[in-house]
Amino acid sequence: MRKACLALLLAASVSPALAQDKTFDLKISHWVPASHPLQKSLEDWAAAVEKDSGGTIKGKVFPAQQLGKAFDHYDMARDGIADVTYVNPGYQPGRFPIIGAGELPFLISDAKGGSMGLDAWYRKFAEKEMKDVKYCLAFVHSPSSFHSRTKKIVNPEDVKGLKIRPAHATMANFVTSLGGTNVQSSAPEVRDIIERGVADGVTFPWGSLVLFGIDKVTKYDMEAPLYTTTFVFVINKDKYNAMSDKQKAAIDKNCTVETAGAVGEHWGKFEDAGIDKVKAESNHEVYKLTPEQIAAWKKAAEPLVKTWGDGAKKAGADPDATLAELKASLKKYNALAE
Repeated sequence: MRKACLALLLAASVSPALAQDKTFDLKISHWVPASHPLQKSLEDWAAAVEKDSGGTIKGKVFPAQQLGKAFDHYDMARDGIADVTYVNPGYQPGRFPIIGAGELPFLISDAKGGSMGLDAWYRKFAEKEMKDVKYCLAFVHSPSSFHSRTKKIVNPEDVKGLKIRPAHATMANFVTSLGGTNVQSSAPEVRDIIERGVADGVTFPWGSLVLFGIDKVTKYDMEAPLYTTTFVFVINKDKYNAMSDKQKAAIDKNCTVETAGAVGEHWGKFEDAGIDKVKAESNHEVYKLTPEQIAAWKKAAEPLVKTWGDGAKKAGADPDATLAELKASLKKYNALAE
């Protein structure tokens, strides 16, 4: 009888531990090539989570739209098609208006600090704006600009009449306001639409310009910190909620401002290295803008702040206070553009 009681007590004490040790195999999806720096960042993220969870959470990265189209990655995480996804919120204009502040021209100066500043600021807004998923972190790439095929873009009025593939909703609004036409496509499709003449140019970061082969179909490259693009990692809520507290803690430990900075820095170095690669190509003309030309671009971009503010207000945010908070966060991490 005594042995039976001891056995029951032992079973009762062991069962919760066994329940916490349930193994999760995460499908991690992104839409850029496996040769992109994001692949390693996600592999490193999965390895860190596996280590911190005592080996009970494993992850496999699926690159290059294997699990779904670039535009669908937020919904893929929401619906459980993938467990962790890489999302460009600006691919769906109007759906995530608040984080769109990170897309405003001449705002963010640096990939690492910009990622940390953006992520630290956005966390409280993500709870509402991305409530369908478990928010992990946000980041940006290095400041980037225009690359075109047939016409050199120096002044804002040079965009008039051109067909441009914009990086996100804010740049799309900018192109329209300058008299250009937007051509929508995901990053993997850009080379094709320029080569076929569907688009005359693109806003794109430097390293990725080479990686995606877009440098083969463009000629003129503006070297100016015109814009950045916001990105997020998000997680399927049901999968996260099914985990033990210890496992959730392993996820949370790798969804921090510091992790956002590491992802942004790794990608930023890759993009910055692309500038010299493009300059070395004989068929490319890389050009800087004069202070007067920069001033003209900044003035032309001013209405975008109001457009963003209108969207943020509809989402329940105070535009002036929200943008001031973002600028303060960017300044804290030395990434607020002058």
